[in-house]
Amino acid sequence: MAEKNLTLVTEFLLIAFTEWPEWGLPLFLLFLFIYVITLLGNLGMITLIHMDRRLHTPMYFLLSHLSFMDICYSSVTVPQMLAMLLEHGAVLSYTRCAAQFFLFTFFGSIDCYLLALMAYDRYVAVCQPLLYVTIMTQKARSGFVAGAYIAGLFSALVRTVSAFTLSFCGTNEIDFIFCDFLPVLKLTCGDSYTQEVVIIVFAIFVIPACMVVILVSYLIIIVAIMRIPSADGRAKTFFTCASHLTAVSLFFGIAIFMYMRDNSSQSPEEDRVVSVFYTTVIPMLNPLIYSLRNKEVKEALRKILSRVKLS
Repeated sequence: MAEKNLTLVTEFLLIAFTEWPEWGLPLFLLFLFIYVITLLGNLGMITLIHMDRRLHTPMYFLLSHLSFMDICYSSVTVPQMLAMLLEHGAVLSYTRCAAQFFLFTFFGSIDCYLLALMAYDRYVAVCQPLLYVTIMTQKARSGFVAGAYIAGLFSALVRTVSAFTLSFCGTNEIDFIFCDFLPVLKLTCGDSYTQEVVIIVFAIFVIPACMVVILVSYLIIIVAIMRIPSADGRAKTFFTCASHLTAVSLFFGIAIFMYMRDNSSQSPEEDRVVSVFYTTVIPMLNPLIYSLRNKEVKEALRKILSRVKLS
């Protein structure tokens, strides 16, 4: 397929980690373990929120959707990566590659929007506590989440159409764990300037726009916390935001490092490590972050476990 530079590509070959065949089985077992923990942790969080009435609040409503997105987000890439490790490579048709890119962009965008909505929720809870119930009604938060899903769908659709209307020729090998924008873009031939601009513009409305919402929300929250007279009151108020801040720092820190750095400084090995982190490790860590550092979740978990023991 790669014998001539002008040969059109109709399928893609994922070759990440194939240069180390002896590591195939150990990596397979490691990533399988992480994936199982991800599924159990996020499904457990969704179940816990559904079963315990004390968690029927706007913050946990958003968290349940974040957990669902983490399951979808990792499931788009991890099972294929596991197959690639066992088979020492994976062949994807043009359509399957485009579908994976669409779904990954769709779920990733919704993740960003949900984290931004959670920052807004914390802003209302800390800065306008008397109006919290009035602002974050069931109708309002359902509308916010629906808006996140619609915005994610539109962004993913435009970016996918823009990326996969390009011509691909020459080699069909992608040294990556899935069909992401930057690795796929390296296989294009001809003028791709217009499509790249469209993709970048829509990317700006996801990561940077969500970051602005989060930064503004937390700047206002910090100002409000500093006005609390007692040290205990400041610490208690800040602690209500600690889990979300940790999740935001992990998600956006990795996203900025991956997508907003100079392309000339990137290496395939570095890209693979980073991609593994944000497709497998972060979805696994989120339920741990929100359970280990959250009193309400730990109390709800103890209550459920006590019921199980009594039965």
